[in-house]
Amino acid sequence: MLYTNVHIDAFGYELAPNVVTSDDIERRLEPLYEALRFQKGQLEALTGIQERRFWDPGFTMYEGAVKAGRKAMDASAASAQDIGMLIYGGVCRDNLEPATACAVSNGLELGPNTQIYDVSNACLGVLNGMIQIANAIELGQIKAGLVVSCESARQIVESTIDRLLETKTMDHFKSTIATLTGGSGAVAVLLTDGSISHKGHRLLGGVVRSAAMHHKLCRWGPDTGIPASGLHVMQTDSVGVLQHGVALGIETYAAFKRELSWPDDKPDKVICHQVGATHQKNILASIGIPEEKDFTTFKYLGNIGTVSLPITAAIAAEREFLAQNDLVGFFGIGSGLNCLMLGVKW
Repeated sequence: MLYTNVHIDAFGYELAPNVVTSDDIERRLEPLYEALRFQKGQLEALTGIQERRFWDPGFTMYEGAVKAGRKAMDASAASAQDIGMLIYGGVCRDNLEPATACAVSNGLELGPNTQIYDVSNACLGVLNGMIQIANAIELGQIKAGLVVSCESARQIVESTIDRLLETKTMDHFKSTIATLTGGSGAVAVLLTDGSISHKGHRLLGGVVRSAAMHHKLCRWGPDTGIPASGLHVMQTDSVGVLQHGVALGIETYAAFKRELSWPDDKPDKVICHQVGATHQKNILASIGIPEEKDFTTFKYLGNIGTVSLPITAAIAAEREFLAQNDLVGFFGIGSGLNCLMLGVKW
């Protein structure tokens, strides 16, 4: 897919207020560590994540999405009436129905002609939303669109800690360690056709690849064997996700380079989905990109699902890691397995 008229006009994000360190989690897991004879510091050593953030109890996803959306709109010349499409892309949603996007649209006071709906695709929801808005802009259907997301890890991390203390088994620890890396936050990405503002970054195009035979490697929700009325659980085959995710990343990157016709020394910078230190090291090495081209936030924000990549891009821009005319790769991967890579001219 290639675009000629799509610009990333603005980002907005909201950080959750409560910092939870890996040391905090390990203190709660002391009985488990004693049973398995773990040394303190294992969680950070295995993941590279020092801390993550949680929302206050009872915080709703639409609240965070509205805050991030307002910031993106304030940073853009686009008005509420210009937004022709609003997509909520989070894994976490306030209801099965209606779409969380409805509450967000109401909070942002968007016009009655705005298309509003949710998109769900594991950690790729925001990137998928960006593509749908980009397609509508390229077809001339809308001038501007907004994709938002808010993720919350408090409940799933809390329930995982409780189950680990109950089972105290190595197998359960291995299948849930990825859950303990989860963080919380909200993000918004505003895209336009360039007629509203000329300051945006050009979305050049991208590619998608899937390996759906691996759809059972990471699952979150009541479909893992507990009643729908019960607490959700999350189970991840971290080794399998890494192995097959890297293979899919290599395939997707080769197609991405061909599609955008980028030379060997491009991209100049990359923003990847924030999983952890091991994933970052392996994926960059496998596609031949030096670590200095990559900007990360996982050490202090953890894995915020759909929010991770765009919030990292927003922070990288604030800190001037992304420079004008840089060719930037947005590299996303989500359980399923699905991989999506976008190219942006900064």
